[in-house]
Amino acid sequence: MRTSRKALAGIALGIAAVACFATLDTTTKWVTGSVPLLMALWFRYLFQALATTLTVLPRRGRALLRTEHPRFHLARGVLLLASSLFAFLSLKYMPVGEFTAIVMITPLVVTLLSARMLGERVSALRMLLVAGAFAGTLVIVRPGGQDFNWTLLLPLALVAVNAAFQLLTSRMTRTEDPMTLQFYTGWVGTLIASLPLPWVWAEIGSPQLWLGLAVMGATATLGHFLLILAFQRAPAATLMPYMYTQIGFAMLGGWLMFSHVPDHWSVLGIALIALCGAAGAFLSVRESRRTSLRTLQPAAQ
Repeated sequence: MRTSRKALAGIALGIAAVACFATLDTTTKWVTGSVPLLMALWFRYLFQALATTLTVLPRRGRALLRTEHPRFHLARGVLLLASSLFAFLSLKYMPVGEFTAIVMITPLVVTLLSARMLGERVSALRMLLVAGAFAGTLVIVRPGGQDFNWTLLLPLALVAVNAAFQLLTSRMTRTEDPMTLQFYTGWVGTLIASLPLPWVWAEIGSPQLWLGLAVMGATATLGHFLLILAFQRAPAATLMPYMYTQIGFAMLGGWLMFSHVPDHWSVLGIALIALCGAAGAFLSVRESRRTSLRTLQPAAQ
């Protein structure tokens, strides 16, 4: 019973995390309509870096700074900053729901890349799910259609960069403390985003825009923190199917903030991506359970 309650708590925290990320994306689309994009990006990372430092450093002290791979922290920070930049650019030109759906093919891409890089076998069913998700992406983007322009390919660049970020994170979590990852990633992103700041800085006279920037920083920081707590309570295979609720939150945010309702083709593409992604996650759950049973069988004998 205790294990079940712990897993349910992890699922609830994971859903709360993706709700934060959907709020971040919706607020970003609104804020960057009036604030320079690179300036908004700097605020987002500065908030995360300061929040992590003020809450974690006093408790951990120098232990928070210890790392075996400083170069990997730099690379991880650069990859996440690039992911955020592609996300901000994508949201400037795309509805939130469609953007989120395309980005949610990342776990499937990570599965393919990790299999190729680590030599793991990928089943025909997983290949079919990846193909289905990409088909859903093409339905949303519709290359060759009247509404197509090259900015719609920005989310695909985000998927590629984010997949590299996830693979590096997966490797680093074997030796690095999660809070150390959060600390260095936030400051690397802040320092790099500070470089172009003198050329893009603009006065912000609206209290609503300042509030929007604060919401961006808070939801990004809180979302990553809740995700860490979720993974501490439940395995990734259990959590992944519920991560696709972010698409629903994003569509709700797009409707409330921008009165955007996806057309029939976009709804079809979103549904196809969500279906393939959730099926891939449930497949991971089934495979992990089979592995656990094989491990327990010798002991039972």
